[in-house]
Amino acid sequence: MSALALTLHQLRYDQRAFWRNPAAVFFSVAFPVMLLVIFAAIFGNDKISTLHVSTTTYYVPAILTLSIVSATMQSLVMSLTIAREEGRLKRARSTPMPAWVFIAGRVGNAIVVAFLMLVLISAIGGVFYSVDLPWDHLPAILVTLLVGGASFCCLGIAFTALIPSQDAAAPMINLILLPLYFISGVFVPEDQIGGIIHFADVFPIRHLFEALFTAFDPNNMGSGYAWGHLAVVAAWGLLGLALAVRFFRWTPRSG
Repeated sequence: MSALALTLHQLRYDQRAFWRNPAAVFFSVAFPVMLLVIFAAIFGNDKISTLHVSTTTYYVPAILTLSIVSATMQSLVMSLTIAREEGRLKRARSTPMPAWVFIAGRVGNAIVVAFLMLVLISAIGGVFYSVDLPWDHLPAILVTLLVGGASFCCLGIAFTALIPSQDAAAPMINLILLPLYFISGVFVPEDQIGGIIHFADVFPIRHLFEALFTAFDPNNMGSGYAWGHLAVVAAWGLLGLALAVRFFRWTPRSG
């Protein structure tokens, strides 16, 4: 069987496993939709004066940012750590299947889920909240999703090296991501955060949101690409890739 066929077979397996896992589906699919509905209800359709857009237009790329990070980094941290501690990674590496195919299947599944969330969040924003979908910026949106998805996959795989047990996976990754969502303007509009938002410029979540907002901004008459922000996200991804290659473990750390 060719490498491509093996990868597609593993991707189909990971897709079936994902959709059969209620917890994974809730946090990667249902939870972001709930947040979009809740924030739209709380903040209404008022204008964000500093950005000259409605709050619902603001929250479509904001919640999409959360969805991409959740489907990639957060999901991989938890699923790979659990698989490692249960010995499934060790057994997978001992089979004739190349080790990279196993990782490719997980990464491919994460990118597929992120793409589905792009469609779902955009559709909900357009149908229920009259958010104008920038069809002319679609190439920029897809490039941003791919760069962001790939980068956060690398960061997620690297982060597993820090987690000592499967019980620690969820608390540790949430301890990192939740504060970053707040200070990056994902949960609260940036005009209400103040100077702390500049601290978020060090981290990739803020730059992924800025890149997505640029593509969704109805006031943007350009191509929709935010190359500077994408470069920062990609740089974090390359750092994650280097750390993952060096420190990723296939064998359990506990027991």
